[in-house]
Amino acid sequence: MTAAARTPIVLAPADLPQFKERALALRLMGLLAHWDAVQGDPARTAWTGELLGWEEAERARRSLERRLRSAHIGRFKPLADFDWDWPKSCDRAAVQELMTLSFMTDATNVVLVGPNGVGKSMLACNLGHQALIEGKTVLFTTAGQLLGDLAALDSDSLLLIDEVGYLSYSNRHADLLFELISRRYEHKSTVITTNRAFKEWGEVFPNAACTVSLIDRLVHRCEVVAIEGESYRLKEAKARAALKAEQRRSSKPRAGKS
Repeated sequence: MTAAARTPIVLAPADLPQFKERALALRLMGLLAHWDAVQGDPARTAWTGELLGWEEAERARRSLERRLRSAHIGRFKPLADFDWDWPKSCDRAAVQELMTLSFMTDATNVVLVGPNGVGKSMLACNLGHQALIEGKTVLFTTAGQLLGDLAALDSDSLLLIDEVGYLSYSNRHADLLFELISRRYEHKSTVITTNRAFKEWGEVFPNAACTVSLIDRLVHRCEVVAIEGESYRLKEAKARAALKAEQRRSSKPRAGKS
C-alpha cells in the first residue's frame, strides 16, 4: 500500500440506520431509493458516510451564509476585540453569559443601556452573530426601520432593535412597537439597544399611552446590561488625529543649516 492510499473505513452495522436517518433528513431521495445497494456493499456504505458528511457541511455553510445575508447585521467588531477597560462600567460576566444564548430558551429579553459610542450595537451584533452560528434566524434593524415596516417580524427567533431613543416617535409608532413586543412577549427573545433610561422613554414616545405597558412587558423577563463611559469611536478618532498630526510633524522639511 502506498503512502497516498487511504485507510479503509470500518463500519459497524449500527452505522447504517444512522446513515439512513441522515439521508432522510437531507431528503436524498435518489440515494434512499437505492438503499439496498448501499447496505449490501461495504465500500458503498463507507462512501455514503463520507457523502452525507459533505452534504451536511455544505448545506450548513450555505444556510449560515443565507441567514447572515437576511439578518442584515453587516460589519462589526468581534467581542474578542472589545476593550473592556474602556467603559467606566460594564458587567463583563453578564455579557459573557448572554453570549451562551441561554436567555433565548425562555424568551428572555435583553436591553443594553448606555450613551452613544460605548459598544451597545457591537454587543448586540455579537449576540446576533452567535445566534446565527447556532442555527437561529436573526434580524438586525434600527428602531426607525422597525417602526417604518413592522411586517413579517414575528418569524425571527431573535430580533435585534438598535437605537431606541435617538429619535422621537409618534403615538402610532409607539402603538406598533407595543404590538410587536406584546406578540413576542414570553414567546421569542428581543434585544434592544438604547441611550435612554426607561424613565426617559416618555420623551421617545411623547404622549403615548402605551409606553408604561410597553416597558412593563419588555422588562418582565429581561436582562438589563448598563454600560457607562465615553464614546469609543470618539477615542479612536482622537487617536487617529493625534497620529496624523505626529506624522505631519515628522514629515515636515527642516530648514537647512547656513
